[in-house]
Amino acid sequence: MTRYIFITGGVVSSLGKGIASAALGALLQARGYKVRLRKLDPYLNVDPGTMSPRQHGEVFVTDDGAETDLDLGHYERFTGVSARQSDNITTGRIYSTIIEKERRGDYLGATIQVIPHVTNEIKDFVLSDAGEGVDFVLCEIGGTVGDIEGLPFFEAIRQLGQELGPERACFIHLTLLPYIPAAGEMKTKPTQHSVKELRSIGIQPQVLLCRCDRPIPETEKAKIASFCNVRPSSVIEARDVGHIYDVPSAYHDEGLDTEVLRHFRIDDAAEPDLSRWDTIAHTVHNPDGAVNIGLVGKYTDVPDAYKSVAEALTHGGLANNVKVNVKLIDSETFDDDHAPLDILEGIHGIILPGGFGERGARGKMRAARFARERNVPCFGICYGMQLSVVEAAKNLAGIKDAGTTEFGPTPEPIVGLMSEWTKGNEKVTRDETTDMGGTMRLGAYPARLKEGSLVASIYGRLDVSERHRHRYEVNSAYIDRLEQQGMVFSGLSPDGTLPEIIELKDHPWFVGVQFHPELKSRPFEPHPLFASFIGAAVTQSRLV
Repeated sequence: MTRYIFITGGVVSSLGKGIASAALGALLQARGYKVRLRKLDPYLNVDPGTMSPRQHGEVFVTDDGAETDLDLGHYERFTGVSARQSDNITTGRIYSTIIEKERRGDYLGATIQVIPHVTNEIKDFVLSDAGEGVDFVLCEIGGTVGDIEGLPFFEAIRQLGQELGPERACFIHLTLLPYIPAAGEMKTKPTQHSVKELRSIGIQPQVLLCRCDRPIPETEKAKIASFCNVRPSSVIEARDVGHIYDVPSAYHDEGLDTEVLRHFRIDDAAEPDLSRWDTIAHTVHNPDGAVNIGLVGKYTDVPDAYKSVAEALTHGGLANNVKVNVKLIDSETFDDDHAPLDILEGIHGIILPGGFGERGARGKMRAARFARERNVPCFGICYGMQLSVVEAAKNLAGIKDAGTTEFGPTPEPIVGLMSEWTKGNEKVTRDETTDMGGTMRLGAYPARLKEGSLVASIYGRLDVSERHRHRYEVNSAYIDRLEQQGMVFSGLSPDGTLPEIIELKDHPWFVGVQFHPELKSRPFEPHPLFASFIGAAVTQSRLV
């Protein structure tokens, strides 16, 4: 029997519903249960694929090619369960589906309304196949209670609470307990009002997860329990911790998973095995040293734009037992050829993350050249790999007009849409469509590695599968000219037409990949490329 846990938020946004959901999933998993996590997003976009990183942070891509909310990255990293297209839904997709059905006549002339048609679509999504043997489905509802766009989602889960009954549905509400220094008091009123708002639409939370920066006095817990109609033991302290990977153990110590199981009247659950989380926490807080990594991108004012990259770097640090200090560097400051690169001095490794557009591109190429010429470990991802190839073509292979057609016509298209030099494959490139959400190579694609290459030794195998999100490809017509100058195309698509990985001979560590390896990195399974990159940075730190 699959049980459903609905996680809502109140008072303010950015309280960490995604981390809380992922941590609870990890706790249930540690007790031997099988879990799946889903996200309901109330915004009207069909998916976050066309949203600015400044609006929404990174876009997390699944194996099956879905562009999803970044919280699905937290779900995967905490539980190891690969997300699917069916694990993230938006208001835009819900309405799109309903309109398609209405146009086909599926509703037989009925008047289409929020209730029951929109709420039924949401319920169908929540209840859709979670996979064989799944014990718990955790559904996070984006936004905060009271948001007008979230009302259909709250109504849908209210109905599900009634239909499934308390033996199969549990509501957790994440709130804020602010401390007012001038008064010297922790205030419960925002939580009381948030729960009142939730109850006014028919949802009674069974567990309150209260974010705070200090211990909650027992008197305040009792007050919250009384006013919010929950047991005192169900008021869970969610105090700030030193690192996100401390959260599962901290929430267990406060009794979160115990209260959830108590609600479902499960009294024979095994104690959770948190030993691997304890090991991760010990490594995070007791590193053998530190390395400084320069992340050169154009959205560095919004750290969430590179969330998975930052986490994968942390995982690489765990693999090498070092702390990774990430320095966010705005690539746009390097666009001027005369701008100094002093900020890169003393950096032990440079990472060039994905992106789109011409702004800041020249700065990324200058950073790539700095790393290439100064023998600094460098990791180019997607767009970062493409610009590294263009830079090498210009300055190493002497192709003066080397460029990418992403910026307009160029006589030497080192990077471009596949259709610009070959007919290609419908699954690989769909660049003739005017739908910006449908023009990319998305999801998992295989690659074949070159025997004897650095990346083959890093992966320990020749066949790999990685997640992609890009429109443009490196032009294979230039492979020979670039390889003559020491660039190795060490990974290609199985048919040999699409470059997937490049590396430089006679360089300590310079790798570029067309895919996004950060999306598959997890604390217990650091991605081998990130583990190797940080290992190279550790070596570099001893030379600087």
